[in-house]
Amino acid sequence: MSLRLPSEIVVEDVLPTLRALLARELADRGLTQEAVAGHLGVTQAAVSAYVSGDPDLEPRIADHPRTEATVERVAGGLASGEMDGYDALAEVLELVRAFEDRGPVCELHEEAMPGLAGLGCDLCVRGANPELRTERAVLDDVREAARVLATSPGVAAAVPNVGTNVGTALPDAAEIADVAAIPGRIYEMGGRVEVPANPEFGASEHVATTVLSAMAVDSERRGAVNLATDDAILAAAESRSLDRLAFEAGYENRGERLVERFEARGAVPDVLYHRGAFGIEPITYVLGETGAEAARLAAELVADAAGT
Repeated sequence: MSLRLPSEIVVEDVLPTLRALLARELADRGLTQEAVAGHLGVTQAAVSAYVSGDPDLEPRIADHPRTEATVERVAGGLASGEMDGYDALAEVLELVRAFEDRGPVCELHEEAMPGLAGLGCDLCVRGANPELRTERAVLDDVREAARVLATSPGVAAAVPNVGTNVGTALPDAAEIADVAAIPGRIYEMGGRVEVPANPEFGASEHVATTVLSAMAVDSERRGAVNLATDDAILAAAESRSLDRLAFEAGYENRGERLVERFEARGAVPDVLYHRGAFGIEPITYVLGETGAEAARLAAELVADAAGT
């Protein structure tokens, strides 16, 4: 993975596009190429290439509504004399900072450094800090969990028709957005487990609801993975002396009802399952201290159930 700073993205992708758009807009307002060059701090030859040629524009910058509004405002101010270079710079800096905060610069940065995917440009905005390291550790744990599911024999056959997912919560998780999971769920295709995307926070309501319910009673239970309910898997859990709990399949106030069940029994189970209902596929949740731990346990239960 190449090491690129967000400032490099701005210099190489954002500023050339902004200069080209500003040059065209200023020329359209009647300024000479020499005057445009003076305002933009480039050569007249560069302005000629911007105006008469076919410059390479970054579409995510050029086509963004904020870019259009800023270019029109800056060009109008410079052309009328209501803005000087300082004012124009302030406008462009405001645009760049907006784009660095979960905007197009963040997208371009993630493409250059895929390891940043799912961090929402927090590294650029907030810098390296303990909170960000914790978030990254959670995302890494879900990646590991997805790898376990994708590479463990037999897991594909245990994936529900609606797909599966695996989640890990932040230590102080309080809402769905604090639980990382795989966007779009994990599916079985051709006998293989397919993971469609990198993990993101807030990507799975059902897994997150289960994890948050578990954490309300046991703060150490921060991970879960769901499988299709199967008697052989439940029997494998029983043979391992894992704590199992059946619950109703309805989803109305499910989180609250799960917390009530957990509190009544004084513990969070290792395996939580239901037998389905009209329009609801039978699902089993395997819980753990992290999503990766839950995925490893799930893979072991699948192997036990298959007798391997």
